[in-house]
Amino acid sequence: MLETQPGELLPDDVLARRGVLPRKPDPVVLAGSLVRLAPLDLAADVEALHAVSNGHPTALGDRRVDAYDADALIWRYLFSGPFASAEELGEVLRAQVEAPDGRCLCVRDAANNRPIGVVNYMNNAPEHLKIELGSIWYSPLAQRTGANTEATYLLLRHAFDLGYRRLEWKCNAGNARSRRAALRLGFAFEGIQEAHMIVKGKNRDTAWFRILDREWPAVRIQLEGLLRSATA
Repeated sequence: MLETQPGELLPDDVLARRGVLPRKPDPVVLAGSLVRLAPLDLAADVEALHAVSNGHPTALGDRRVDAYDADALIWRYLFSGPFASAEELGEVLRAQVEAPDGRCLCVRDAANNRPIGVVNYMNNAPEHLKIELGSIWYSPLAQRTGANTEATYLLLRHAFDLGYRRLEWKCNAGNARSRRAALRLGFAFEGIQEAHMIVKGKNRDTAWFRILDREWPAVRIQLEGLLRSATA
């Protein structure tokens, strides 16, 4: 976690990590007090994920959500969705599960062991010791519960423990909620790439955020403080 200058040769031990990390991140189970992350199982998880993300009334323990606008609350700024059927959602998740440079994880509520969302390690570039957290979504049942904070903390901790130097977060520049979340979770804003993509037939400008390995110790303390407040 040394401060480096442009053009400076990196230490041998840092460069050696590039040959250890696989292109497709290894399967992992990450457990916390609020959530448990595990590789998404298409046969076991898709129906339950669709049930908590399709706009219909749903419940989890003592939390209940009436009928809602799934596009507005979940899918509007993502690459696909809403989904009329579990089969449609399953096809999108299959592509994420099978991505050669990604690992799709199902987020389960720790208390009830029920699926509440999806997160991905994606765009993995071990040769540059960087990886992205993306294609993240949660049921309204999980929103504002601390689930995203803990899931992000677990993902960051695992990746930095593996030896990555840079963790990225990108989102539609119009997605104010995601941009606020990135800053609250300790990511630094790097700028907006204009006309970056065409998504659902619309222009997408992309906001870029990052955490570097040298920044991680301070961010870790910040996140652990947020988690203590969420579970108090």
